[in-house]
Amino acid sequence: MRRVYFLIMLCIIIIMVAASGCTHDDLDPLNYTPSSSNNSSSSSTAVPSTTTTTSSSSSSSPHTEVSGKCYKVVDGDTIDVEGVGRVRFVGVNTPERGDSGYQEAKEYVKNMCLGKTVGLDIDDAKNKDKYDRTLAVVYVGGVNLNQELLKKGYAEVMYIPPSEFNPYKWT
Repeated sequence: MRRVYFLIMLCIIIIMVAASGCTHDDLDPLNYTPSSSNNSSSSSTAVPSTTTTTSSSSSSSPHTEVSGKCYKVVDGDTIDVEGVGRVRFVGVNTPERGDSGYQEAKEYVKNMCLGKTVGLDIDDAKNKDKYDRTLAVVYVGGVNLNQELLKKGYAEVMYIPPSEFNPYKWT
């Protein structure tokens, strides 16, 4: 009987020690490092480096929470950023593949982001979408790219609450 009690206590202690070793930073999605899977889609890709910053720089806005190099443009409203993973531009929607305006929106984002450091203001009300993409306002050189997509006619407003951002103010 003492042996069973001892084994149960030992298991509880091991579980407690293992759980205490898992810090909040280990669970933080901003520490995500993109995998190096070989995806042969027609997306634009740059070679990723390993630098990610969590402070504002001259290439971002004072509102940014994290920044990293854009190494892939998936489409007009989705990019891949080092240290973050896949990022969906919050509050905007660009045409889908095969629709009119798709290539123009993607090319605009590619010209603005690919290979450059982007700043992200992650949506505090809802930071991930149903596809596990980080929802954020993307800044390049201090410019709100979500807003620019709307102003230049590459995107339409797509407001899905909850969101800390009101894209109607960007138009």
